[in-house]
Amino acid sequence: MNEPFTIAPAFSWPVRVYWEDTDAGGVVYHAGYLRFFERARSEWLRARGFGQQALREELGIVFVVHRVDMRFNRPARLDDLLEATVAVEEARGASFGIVQRLLRPGDPSSLVDARVRIACLDAERWRPRPIPDNLLVEIAKT
Repeated sequence: MNEPFTIAPAFSWPVRVYWEDTDAGGVVYHAGYLRFFERARSEWLRARGFGQQALREELGIVFVVHRVDMRFNRPARLDDLLEATVAVEEARGASFGIVQRLLRPGDPSSLVDARVRIACLDAERWRPRPIPDNLLVEIAKT
């Protein structure tokens, strides 16, 4: 992970840092960034017409994080208003890769960068399965 995560974001979601996200010094605890990125990915899917509950109930699939590679560049702090971005890096049969960044609005340098691999699973058996074609097309075009 020596190269920077430079894919232009296709989607951005606002994030406010609350007490529950921070340590005693008012700095976001490292695992808190995962929640920020998860919310942005969920809202990115929802904005494309694919709510997570509907995917489970109607298509019988769930998306799960298979791998995360994160780079912590600068801290986020209590009361910061930030943007969590989502950009699809690549999509294939049963998984897709996303690049995510946490930014201060107006500042192009990121606080945290992440490369995330998302796997599609059968909601009943929790085994990998192909992403439905119509959904894969929507994921790939962003």
